[in-house]
Amino acid sequence: MPSNNTKVVKSPTENMLLSPAETPSQVVPEKVKMKKQLGLLEGVAIILGIIFGSGIFISPKGIIQEVNSVGFSLVVWVLCGLLSMIGALCYAELGTTIPKSGGDYAYIYEAFGPLPSFLYLWAANLIFVPTTNAIMGLTFAKYVIQPFFRSCDLPEDGATVVAACTICFLTFLNGYNVKATTRVQNVFMFCKIGALVLVIIIGVVWMGFGHVENFQRPFEGTTTNVGKMSKAFYSGIFSYSGWNYLNFMTEELKNPYVNLPRAIYLSIPLVTLIYVLANMAYLSVLTPDAMISSDAIAVTFGNNVLGSWAWIIPVMVAISAFGGLSVHIMTSSRMLYVGARNGHFPTMLSHLNIQKCSPMPSLAFLNILSLFMLCTNDIHTLITYCTIVESFFVMLSVSGLLYLRWKKPEIARPIKVNIVVPIIFVLICLFLIILPCFEAPYEVLGGVLITLSGVPVYFRAVRQNKPLLPQSFMAKMTEICQKIFISAHEDEDVEE
Repeated sequence: MPSNNTKVVKSPTENMLLSPAETPSQVVPEKVKMKKQLGLLEGVAIILGIIFGSGIFISPKGIIQEVNSVGFSLVVWVLCGLLSMIGALCYAELGTTIPKSGGDYAYIYEAFGPLPSFLYLWAANLIFVPTTNAIMGLTFAKYVIQPFFRSCDLPEDGATVVAACTICFLTFLNGYNVKATTRVQNVFMFCKIGALVLVIIIGVVWMGFGHVENFQRPFEGTTTNVGKMSKAFYSGIFSYSGWNYLNFMTEELKNPYVNLPRAIYLSIPLVTLIYVLANMAYLSVLTPDAMISSDAIAVTFGNNVLGSWAWIIPVMVAISAFGGLSVHIMTSSRMLYVGARNGHFPTMLSHLNIQKCSPMPSLAFLNILSLFMLCTNDIHTLITYCTIVESFFVMLSVSGLLYLRWKKPEIARPIKVNIVVPIIFVLICLFLIILPCFEAPYEVLGGVLITLSGVPVYFRAVRQNKPLLPQSFMAKMTEICQKIFISAHEDEDVEE
């Protein structure tokens, strides 16, 4: 018999956990918690899985139409890679100094307290997380149906339906089995690299036949509009986004002090090299005008050089976008889960499925928000809209590194970068945040207003005691959520 001190939680799923043959002496309480099941290969696969998701197949158009030159577009790709590497160095220190899941949310909370971290969580879940899911879903959908509409425009409603079905399916898959999902990511990682290597090889062969006319006057026509340059950088930064997403899953990473920085250091240089070579391949085949007029650059690229084998490109790109979306859904749900665990979002979102140890309620919540973001098919507007807000909070996270260096110098720092590195990163981010205010004021204003709308929510629903009716309503919703997702709070014991 269990002792009087044994904690047994009564939950709606209790009868499902105990078989008729079990006796109390056979019942062993076990904590519901996330498992450390991700190694170095899975860490690299997660980073590459997000970065090689959809950006490299849509951002070249956004960059070239802003800078108006081949040469400067390649410069933007290199500089965005360097900026990502600088940021990754800072996040390696943050991730090993504050070894908690949640990424930016955890770092902002540790450095600046609950209100800024809540605003990050608020903006993330209303703007850039569901927006990024929508972008990846639409990219996958457009590349899947593009071969069926070679001579006419893509049906927007059809692309939206395909994207919605894809997001729902991957949300289910991520909640059903985390380990199986990460194993699939390893396969997707090699497929994505294979797709880009194929593009690069085709480009090298094409240039080897003497097709280098697009590189003869590379900087001719380069824009002098600083605002347009900043928008081009945002398209490039979006393609590299994901280098910090492994930090969202620190608590599930084996030996995070070693594997987190190694995964980052292996991934970013490889990404930069592949991105620059892939863009050179695009530009060897397509003129800047052809890139700007294309809805699916890789498909247009393949149609120009592969003939009857052109179908290979959209298939591989679709696999790449599909895998990137899967990883993004998995990692972003952990951020929401950690925020709810800290009391910043409803309690039901801090529950884990007691069988799979996955945050199913958070996955379902983000799935609904992502579907709302599919109301628009303008991918490049979505990119500008979400990247500006996300860049601000990334800057705030790295500013937190500087603040903690000053405020808490005694904290153990397994990795400690030179102080110049975070200072340079913060200044560059500040520059990139200010410039779009002149070129895309409405997108900036929209992002600011949505972020600040979280302030009254924080003071009314988080900081103060909630009225009785909302408390009662949320308790009922939590109970329903437990029944639907067979979930419990991380601190609870379940009988097996």
